[in-house]
This record gives sequence, structure tokens and C-alpha cells, in this order.
Amino acid sequence: MAKKKETSTEVTKVEPRRMLSPFEEMERWFDEIMRRPFSFFGPSWLPRIRMPEVEEISPSVDIYEEGDDVVVKAELPGMKKDDIDVTISEDTVTISGEKKREEKVEKKNYYRYERSFGSFTRSFRIPVDVQTDKAKASFKDGILEIRIPKTEEAKKKTRKLQIQ
Repeated sequence: MAKKKETSTEVTKVEPRRMLSPFEEMERWFDEIMRRPFSFFGPSWLPRIRMPEVEEISPSVDIYEEGDDVVVKAELPGMKKDDIDVTISEDTVTISGEKKREEKVEKKNYYRYERSFGSFTRSFRIPVDVQTDKAKASFKDGILEIRIPKTEEAKKKTRKLQIQ
């Protein structure tokens, strides 16, 4: 595998929204500056120069509860199941893999070249107690889905409150 970059992300519960709040938009702006610190230089009308050879691969991930399971979904378009590894510990899920080139390209008349290739590793802390020995993973149409049953104790900690 090529160069790996590991990121660890704490998971907090969020609800999907149609519009971003001003703070979320500002956070996305700061994240973009941290990922590409020089992107704010120069006029915005200049074409964006991409360097797929050095761009980081970082799959988009959703983590949520569905019934008695914690579900982790990762977008891994263009990858094969055999190029993906999933490990799970007591409270952490790690997804790693390598997006390989289809072929070595010497000369082609490209109009645009944006796809990135290489290795990645992402780790996420699961915020509830889960039964790691019963976790299952599936991969279909570029989407990795990991289902991890919550422990009986974790199921009991959630209860609906009556509003008075």
C-alpha cells in the first residue's frame, strides 16, 4: 500500500438538515482552509488546479443508530471489496483501504483529470456500548455498511421522556 494518513474523529449526534446554519457553513469554510491553506489566494475566477497524485482520499461517512444497531456507512466509489479493511475494537471502527488505478496511463488526451488514487485510513469512536463480536459488514455499489448491535445495557440507557 502507498502512503497512509490516519484520521480519528469523535462522533457527535447530529440531525440532517436542508440548510446549513451560519456556524456550520463557517466550520466548513475553516475546514477547507485547513485542508488547502493556499486556496484563498488569487481570484476565484482562476481555474482550480487539482493534483490527484497528491490529494488525500477521505471517504464520506455517516454514523447513526437504527433500531438496536449502530450503523456506519462509508462512500467508497470505484473500490473493490478486496481492497477495503474494516477493524473494530471495543469502541472504535477503523476503515482503511487502497483505491488502485485501473491501468497505468502513459499518454492520453485528457480534457480533465480529477480522480484520486492511493491509501486511506479513517477511525471513528462509537459513542455507545456495542457488541463487536456480532458486527457485520457489507459492500454494494460503492457503499460500505457496517452494522454493530448495541449491548443490552446501551439499549436500556435510551428512553423516551414525556413532555409536561
